[in-house]
Amino acid sequence: MNYLINGPENSDITLAFAHGAGAHMDSAFMERVAVGLGERGIKVVRFEFPYMQKRRETGKKRPPDRTPKLLNAWREIIADLGGPENLFIGGKSLGGRMATMVAAELEAEETPVRGVCVTGYPFHPLGKSEPEYLRTEHLMTLKTPTLICQGARDAMGWWDEVVEYGLPDTIDFHWADDGDHDLKPRNLSGRTMRQNQDEAIEALADWLKTKATS
Repeated sequence: MNYLINGPENSDITLAFAHGAGAHMDSAFMERVAVGLGERGIKVVRFEFPYMQKRRETGKKRPPDRTPKLLNAWREIIADLGGPENLFIGGKSLGGRMATMVAAELEAEETPVRGVCVTGYPFHPLGKSEPEYLRTEHLMTLKTPTLICQGARDAMGWWDEVVEYGLPDTIDFHWADDGDHDLKPRNLSGRTMRQNQDEAIEALADWLKTKATS
């Protein structure tokens, strides 16, 4: 497994951070988050799921692996990085969703990770916000501390949709003002993508440091 690592090697906090469905671990978004957290003293370890490794090798687009294969990849990463008790996990969109799912599985085995961080949780597919399409069932009983940084107008989970889901208190939110799935606001908002992303990185760092000592 190839890793990209940012931040101090001897940090007390390690975050394994997975990419979204369509971009590599070194995409602009992933790079900004990893570098930003690394500058704040957090060790960030990026990796790629098997389908994305193949895409990098062949240059051909591939659909994401099926969920069991993605979860197996997460389990391998967690074991390789020292076990769940030493680790925060998370990711962008698909990678973050899979992190919450493996966290729920590890809870059932009484070996929970320290916490989960997600940027842009895909609460439902694009254009399908009806209850039967929601990806929230496992979140309703999730006990592992979780932070979701979400754009207020994310097409996979707008603010006014998500606040009605009744998610448990173990899940904290940071809302990016007028942000989309990459936390990018519209020009008319008067804000910039850098502002939204930097504020999300600050929220992630503060949350990780708080949970690491609680």
